[in-house]
Amino acid sequence: MNAKEEIERLTAVLEEANHKYYVLDAPTMTDYEYDHLLRQLEELEAQYPQYASPLSPTKRVGGEALSRFEKYEHEVPLESLQDVFSEDEVTEFDEKLRQTLPDAVYSVEPKVDGLSVALEYVDGAFVRGATRGDGRIGEDVTENLKTIRSIPMRLTGAPHRLIVRGEVFMSRAVFEQLNADREEKGQTLFANPRNAAAGSLRQLDPAIAAERKLDILIFNLQLADGVSFATHAQTLDFLRDLKFKVIPYRLCDTVEEAIAQIRRIGENRYDYAFDIDGAVVKLNDLGERTQLGSTAKFPRWACAFKYPPEIKETVLRDIVVQVGRTGVLTPKAVVDPVRLAGTTVTNATLHNQDFISEKDIRIGDTVRIRKAGEIIPEILEVVLPKRPADTVPYRLPAACPVCGAPVERDEDGAAMRCTGIECPAQLTRNIAHFVSRSAMDIEGLGDSIVEQLIANGHISSPADIYYLTLDDLKSLWKSGEKAASKLLDAIEASKQNDLSRLIFALGIRQVGEKAAKVLAKTFGSLDALMQADRETLTQVRDVGAITAENIASWFENPQSQHLVSRLREAGVNFESTIQQEDHRFDGMTFVLTGALSLFTRDEAEAKIEAFGGKASGSVSKKTTYVVAGENAGSKLKKANELGIPVLSEQDFLNMLA
Repeated sequence: MNAKEEIERLTAVLEEANHKYYVLDAPTMTDYEYDHLLRQLEELEAQYPQYASPLSPTKRVGGEALSRFEKYEHEVPLESLQDVFSEDEVTEFDEKLRQTLPDAVYSVEPKVDGLSVALEYVDGAFVRGATRGDGRIGEDVTENLKTIRSIPMRLTGAPHRLIVRGEVFMSRAVFEQLNADREEKGQTLFANPRNAAAGSLRQLDPAIAAERKLDILIFNLQLADGVSFATHAQTLDFLRDLKFKVIPYRLCDTVEEAIAQIRRIGENRYDYAFDIDGAVVKLNDLGERTQLGSTAKFPRWACAFKYPPEIKETVLRDIVVQVGRTGVLTPKAVVDPVRLAGTTVTNATLHNQDFISEKDIRIGDTVRIRKAGEIIPEILEVVLPKRPADTVPYRLPAACPVCGAPVERDEDGAAMRCTGIECPAQLTRNIAHFVSRSAMDIEGLGDSIVEQLIANGHISSPADIYYLTLDDLKSLWKSGEKAASKLLDAIEASKQNDLSRLIFALGIRQVGEKAAKVLAKTFGSLDALMQADRETLTQVRDVGAITAENIASWFENPQSQHLVSRLREAGVNFESTIQQEDHRFDGMTFVLTGALSLFTRDEAEAKIEAFGGKASGSVSKKTTYVVAGENAGSKLKKANELGIPVLSEQDFLNMLA
């Protein structure tokens, strides 16, 4: 079998595995087997790029980021539906329709709460996908849609041109994990799965969309060249046979049957893996749909029943404050147990101090509560007539409830944050950052080892790493002393790192790798940096007033001073070891784009910075040069638009020579 045939074979096997796993929920291979085959395909495509398809399973992880989304005009408009809010309104809809069509049959389907899109196929190949927009003009989000594993990239037996409509969504399980991760990182939480799905699908970087694990359900056939159908049900069955993930439906001969199905969907709405915000009632006969037509706003042959939100009263008994791994203080309301959206709720999010103050929420209040997006319990309002006389306004503590360090409000948001570098609540994250590759680069000190060392009481601060002994470590591995000795050697070697790595490892807010390098070069030693006042710091390149304040405040904190003192005692290097002798790139800004073959991005950025230049991730008028590798995309386009000089990899190497 030649390379082309093997690439085609692997593509077919992997796409079939995707269909079984993501559409049929019946996996036929393990993750290990799938990843092994995917790696084989990646290697073959790299070796024989002329046979690599843009629809390959290897492209589902996301390509190069876009600068913007292109507008797309829908060939067949993506109409919205008329909302109804009661069973009486459903009956009225039926009575009006049966004046023209007395034998009407309906398809009743759950209404997925997501983002509507159209998918276009030509000769069985997925060529384009776009958001609904206003129904006529949407946005081309093809690259992001390719990351959704339940969307087939190729169809067998499809007409020459095919356009289908579906709803992109995020499952509840994925949403809960996404928000848990965001909360741990101190990021703003998504309100509900729909917002999360919409935000993910409209990411300019497809790799981010891929990480969000979006899904889709197809609910309508928009266009099929040369194929005709009599009913909506026939189209859904046809699309299912093409291996699309299709919305479940039930045919109903009467309005009473339709209402019974609406009730059934409502009663089981929390059993679905995804959020629904209603049920859709559609005329099944496609010829009858054409006969009825549409108004200026909606089709006359369908309506969307909206379920009312479930809101209940309960008593707020306490407010507990949790400290996340990034130091953010998160208040949560402890409430009397109440049944909501299929589960028993005992607490609700209070977001931050601004939210509490705006709603004047107090311990002892009776509150009205609901599940935002049917997921996160939240307080809507206080029932003031039921407020006890002895309640008082609530304020978040001024000191961290875990370590007692001062709490500061984020300058760019409403979050309150603990400032303690040795705070136990943040310890795992702080140490993981301290030992990471871009910081002190201590190989072998992974998260699991760090967590064991913390649990065993061996470390309670990043500085404790440098006081570990062989006895502390040897029980953590099967290989015992050998692995422990190797880690101790890595710890000892890290003491000689350049000052820039140490500054970055300290985790000072808004001081990233590049800022750390600038600070190390500017001040030469950690002691000089510690003694610099705010005014002096603001004179440093790339250091503004907020960053200067963060640096000064960090070194003023007693926990920080204790950490620095113990690092000094351990013999960690506090001096800059990098001497810049070549200034050829002083004042220049470079942007790297595309696939680089003569050097890695890290190698190129290191050279640029060593010669006094700056490596940036985005193209602007301040960019001096763009270095473009193979398949350079939007950044190259923008550079050409702005008239910025573009260098090949060889041009860049010539500048370094």
